[in-house]
Amino acid sequence: MVALKSPSRPRQLALALPHRESFARDDFLEGPGNAAALALIDSWPDWPARAMLLVGPEGSGKSHLAAIWATEAGARLTAAAALDAREVPAALATGALVVEDAVAGGFDERALFHLLNLAREEAAFVLITSRTAPAAMPVALRDLASRLRALPAVTLAAPDDALLRAVLVKLCADRQMTVDEGVVGYLAARIERSFAAARRIVERLDAEALRLARPVTRALAASVLREEALDAAS
Repeated sequence: MVALKSPSRPRQLALALPHRESFARDDFLEGPGNAAALALIDSWPDWPARAMLLVGPEGSGKSHLAAIWATEAGARLTAAAALDAREVPAALATGALVVEDAVAGGFDERALFHLLNLAREEAAFVLITSRTAPAAMPVALRDLASRLRALPAVTLAAPDDALLRAVLVKLCADRQMTVDEGVVGYLAARIERSFAAARRIVERLDAEALRLARPVTRALAASVLREEALDAAS
């Protein structure tokens, strides 16, 4: 008689299901570090100038604020790296434009200078986001450097503890993750105080919970934090 093996338990696979972070106005989390930037967006079209600059570190909420304004103003959005002088008139066709992530050396300086000049001529609104303040941005084209330094800028600061916790909760909700308040506090006390760090840790936590088919617990959070620290040290 041949003994039959019992069927093995199906292996669970972690599927990277698509998720969409909400950039709606109601989902923007306000705190002391971003209140001035939010006030600027809410005050449109009564801006101090038609071209404005939002400055802040990665993941500080610049793109969310830009998306809120784009919806309100009917603005088009373009990456600074994609700017092309030949396409500037079309980019300004709606009378409002967001230029995302103006990083020194990462865009066509003449195209941006042309855009700012044409926007002034046509009385169009322009919102530029950048991680670097104009004074600290090495720009080769002197006229553009002068124009950028003259733009009114609003800076987004690092989040305080309450806002960082709220951001962690929002990021988890965007991924439909159920996370206990104690786990949120545990993470907030141990990660770098930035939105970018919050986004990274939630992504890793979600992936690990899916891989192990486990709920998000403090023990799992501790394990993910250890892995994050090891990766940073390597």
